[in-house]
Amino acid sequence: MHELSDRELFKAIEYAKNIDEEYGRTILEKFQTDQPGLAQTMFNIFPSVIAEQNKDMAYLFMDMCFDVICIYQHAFGNTPALDEMNTDWLEKQVALLEAELQAIMPKNAMDTKFRDKLQSRMIQRENDEIIQHGLIKFMNSWIDEFAAETPGATETIEVTQKMMKVVIRLFNSLYTYA
Repeated sequence: MHELSDRELFKAIEYAKNIDEEYGRTILEKFQTDQPGLAQTMFNIFPSVIAEQNKDMAYLFMDMCFDVICIYQHAFGNTPALDEMNTDWLEKQVALLEAELQAIMPKNAMDTKFRDKLQSRMIQRENDEIIQHGLIKFMNSWIDEFAAETPGATETIEVTQKMMKVVIRLFNSLYTYA
């Protein structure tokens, strides 16, 4: 696992954008079979949080999650199947990232010391991981552009960008573990 170069990222994004609907459906079905917990988080849990503020942004988020699947598959190979992995490990990764995500959401009521501890842990874990800076920057730009053109979506920019970063970190962890 490595950080994608600009050229690798461009090729992977181009690949993802050129997938036809039928092949896209096949990719999604295989992903849901191979990684049901991650699929549930990406396509049900996270979008439902975003949809509370703006449904259009939630749909965009799901489209972006599909693109992330395709980008990682193009760059690093097929998504590892759950039966090839320690399920406890993946559940712990999701739980860690979800707790960290709660800590960075300004509207969540949380003890200040606990919030600070989770935020510090998140920063430390990010320093220890390979981060896909180019992909995160691309996704953030996409979210910003969409929000600028969609009434009522600007309130969801921060939460959508943070959730997308969590999805990308989950994929990094998944591919690094595999």
